Amino acid sequence: MARPIWTGTLSFGLLNVPVSLMSGERKIDLHFRMLDSRDKKPIRFERVNADTGEEVPWKDIVKAFEYDKGSYVVLEDGDIKSAAPESHETVEVESFVDASQIDPRYFEKPYLLVPGKKAEKGYVLLRETLRSTGKVGIAKVVVRTREYLCAVMPNEDALVLMILRYPQELVDPTDFKLPSGKLADYRITSKETAMAEQLIESMAGEWDPTQYHDEFRERLQGVLTRRIKEDGGTTTVEDEPAPREDASTNVVDFMSLLQKSLDANKRTPAKKATDKVVKKAPAKKATKATAKTATKKSAAKPAKKAAKKSAKKAAPQRKAG
Repeated sequence: MARPIWTGTLSFGLLNVPVSLMSGERKIDLHFRMLDSRDKKPIRFERVNADTGEEVPWKDIVKAFEYDKGSYVVLEDGDIKSAAPESHETVEVESFVDASQIDPRYFEKPYLLVPGKKAEKGYVLLRETLRSTGKVGIAKVVVRTREYLCAVMPNEDALVLMILRYPQELVDPTDFKLPSGKLADYRITSKETAMAEQLIESMAGEWDPTQYHDEFRERLQGVLTRRIKEDGGTTTVEDEPAPREDASTNVVDFMSLLQKSLDANKRTPAKKATDKVVKKAPAKKATKATAKTATKKSAAKPAKKAAKKSAKKAAPQRKAG
């Protein structure tokens, strides 16, 4: 069973309802590994210094903001903590608005609020009141390390917590050249409008999400299944431990991890001079080893000749005895 992200309270007015915050989505994407086409070995991304090309351990990495090209201000742990929200386990509803007033572009990610033990009464009371009034609760919630704006709304037997985007995160449509004005400005006739309405009515139906599925994923899964059966796969890849934060560093949010992955993907490779030195090193060792072997062989030759001579001298003496 899925684990709650946190367990706390849903608060509106003086009423507090114990709840658990559960993820409301399930990722079903197919995940691929990147391999070297030459030997089918997995590609590993590392954290490297952009100038030296050397790998940098997590303990030596700090967070910084680039306020100008090539100019950074480094953030200390205390700076980040001072900006972090204090309440991590409360959904405090600040106001109630009509559900129809919220632009769909604001909705980002769903979570489920599950009532705690003996908290069903307050849970059902809020759920049904929201349903009957057509209202949505607007609140703030902390998910992991970031504070989000959210909407609490009823959905069948559940209270859904929907993460909302802030206005600053939306692109203003006026930034683009979009057609505005009346239909007549675009020579759209009443007959064309009537036909368009008729077409929409003929295609109208009830919203049934079960009728839709990811056909691309299904077809791709079929291709993979056939490849595995026909070829037995292409190679065996040993699982590698996923990169993770060092225990001494702060926990970061998903956006930070994603940015680090992008930075790692754009890293500057090590200088070619370094590669040449690494390649020449084994050759020098091999030369020394060859010299030692040659010295041992040359030293062994006189010893063998001396042994043969002594054996010849000893042979007549044994016969005479």
